[in-house]
Amino acid sequence: MTYLEAAFMGLVQGLTEFLPVSSSAHLRIAGFLFPGVGDPGAAFTAIVQIGTELAVVIYFWNDIRKIALAWFRQMGGRDHDRQDARLGWLVVAGSVPIVVLGLVFQDLIETSLRNLYITAATLIGFGLVLGLCDRLGRRTRTLTNMTWKDGMIFGFAQAMALIPGVSRSGGTISAGLAMGYTRETAARYSFLLAIPAVFGSGFYQLWSSWDEPGVGLAATATATVVSFAIGYVVIAVFLRMISTMSFFPFVIYRVVLGILLLMLLWTGMIPATA
Repeated sequence: MTYLEAAFMGLVQGLTEFLPVSSSAHLRIAGFLFPGVGDPGAAFTAIVQIGTELAVVIYFWNDIRKIALAWFRQMGGRDHDRQDARLGWLVVAGSVPIVVLGLVFQDLIETSLRNLYITAATLIGFGLVLGLCDRLGRRTRTLTNMTWKDGMIFGFAQAMALIPGVSRSGGTISAGLAMGYTRETAARYSFLLAIPAVFGSGFYQLWSSWDEPGVGLAATATATVVSFAIGYVVIAVFLRMISTMSFFPFVIYRVVLGILLLMLLWTGMIPATA
């Protein structure tokens, strides 16, 4: 992978990570635009996501600092903000499903589940789920209303994103809307919940694939830096957008992309597997 190709992959990651359209699916597809690249692999995808997640940390730094401070104060038996500390525990508990399922099904995630027919099906299917939840959800609840049950539902919804095409933000936002949370609340919590999982997965893949042949460290670093810069801008724009508009445009985009991908597969223009 050249530096230009890596920068393009980082651009794709940054543009799609926080939108409910599945960044892993877009990276999976985008690789076929360049001869010799193809599927960049699950390790490359996980590492590049570190860049966009760093954008989350910087953008939500005040929220993260408050939550972490309250959580550690509670652990130390000191005065603390109970709501912030509770939110910290909810993020920890909600991260368990994706960690456990990611380890149990690691081989499937890195092989069979990257089949583009599965990606096309999940793009369409979970796009329709997002539209249905957005249409029928009450959109009245905020983070102060979150229960432990809700937190675990958010966690399992995030774990569905282990399958390319589902979308980490799309899955958790759909779950939030189905439980009656506002669009902005569901999106913000989705971003916060992703921090432990993405950093954990990214640094694990970086460590485990350090000496293995693949995309290459320099190209991966280039893509990661680009994804950070683009991702930071997308967070700000996306949160402003959903305060005044529905997710319907993303639903249409997912369905159209899924159908287009199926057509490319049926005509043999791209292979279903690497």
